[in-house]
Amino acid sequence: MAIRGTQPRRKPVYRYLYFWVLVGIVAGGLTGWLAPSVGQGMEPVADAFISLITMIIGPIVFCIVVGGIATVHGVGQVGRLALRALAYFEVVTTLAMIVGLVAVNVIKPGQGVNADLSGIELSSDVKEKVTAGQSLEWYDYILHIIPSNIVNSFATGDILQILFFAILFGIALLMMGDAGRRVARGVDLVGQAVFGVMKIVLYAAPIGAFAGTAFAIGEYGSDAVTSLLKLILTFYVTAIFFVVVVLGAVLALTGVNVFKLLGFIKEELLIALSVSSSEAALPPLMKKLEQMGCPKSVVGVTVGAGYSFNLDGTAIYLSISAMYIAQAANLELSLLQQLGLLGVMLLTSKGTGGVTGGGFVMLATTVSATSTIPVGGLMLVFGVDKFMSECRAVSNVAGNAVAAVVMSRWQGDLDLPRTRRILAGEEPPMELTDLEGEPQHL
Repeated sequence: MAIRGTQPRRKPVYRYLYFWVLVGIVAGGLTGWLAPSVGQGMEPVADAFISLITMIIGPIVFCIVVGGIATVHGVGQVGRLALRALAYFEVVTTLAMIVGLVAVNVIKPGQGVNADLSGIELSSDVKEKVTAGQSLEWYDYILHIIPSNIVNSFATGDILQILFFAILFGIALLMMGDAGRRVARGVDLVGQAVFGVMKIVLYAAPIGAFAGTAFAIGEYGSDAVTSLLKLILTFYVTAIFFVVVVLGAVLALTGVNVFKLLGFIKEELLIALSVSSSEAALPPLMKKLEQMGCPKSVVGVTVGAGYSFNLDGTAIYLSISAMYIAQAANLELSLLQQLGLLGVMLLTSKGTGGVTGGGFVMLATTVSATSTIPVGGLMLVFGVDKFMSECRAVSNVAGNAVAAVVMSRWQGDLDLPRTRRILAGEEPPMELTDLEGEPQHL
């Protein structure tokens, strides 16, 4: 702990991971722009980094949830936490969709496109995503939470199934008394080892950031961005507004500053941005939140479930993209029709979790479920979905970080003075390592 009145010694900027991740993003962007073929060849490297991260998500979620539940005072506290988290997720994601609808109606990014969608044929990729979304019913997602084979759940990285099993396992340990606490200590030691693996993996983050950015620019090019620049800007501006203003106001009620929190998790945000994946930032995000004073049980349940239920960036993307297609086709949707669209999105956004390309699958399912928006309009946004997925990932990570803090405060378990000291840089967090393996002050 830092001595009161003194600041931790700041290391040179090149000793921090986020600096090299930024370097990787810039270098990757230049590579994809100047040498597109080289950028396209970086896809296997980017996929390899994501695989390195995803291989430890399941064990980390299990260890954090089990270890956290073993420290609570009773089963009732676990149940209250789960119900409060689900209620928070539903309110916030609904609010995100409403903000998206307001923004798209004010800015009107699709106005003037005048697209004739009657004769548009869906590409094979889009057809595959439409089929994936249409094949799922709302109750399928609920039933899918219950694993038929927990070993297979770990093998496939199904977070919700692992979370469900971890909660039951943690409750069982609570009911075992002292014997259960001994098992929980063993699980906690395993968790520490898994986090050690995570630290090793994160040394590859700059390479993953370089490869992910180089592939995105090399594969899709700048032309795709400029052709739908107004749509992309509308989404980015709305997402930033939601995180800074809406989530910032929610976070302020807990006594925490949103800018300081975002600064604290900047590495995780940069990783999500560079590889367009919120799951890549999940393991280090959970550790960071625990370090800043959020209890293990709250972090495990909130972030684990939020990975599927609390996708604020995806919620904004759905409302803006669906309305963009309608505007591009010169369809004037009434307020009642837009409220109906909101109701559809509330269902479809919860019914496609775990599907590859989930964000676009949610959009495809939403459009397919309406009788007013032509399905052919999906082709208008498919080409730039990759660039919007980056913002979706960052917004989702930020939203789940805020959710963990809010739920910790709601449960009465947040060590607010310590959290403020850590976010202000007055006290170093525990145990992250810098590039030379020494304690890192963030």
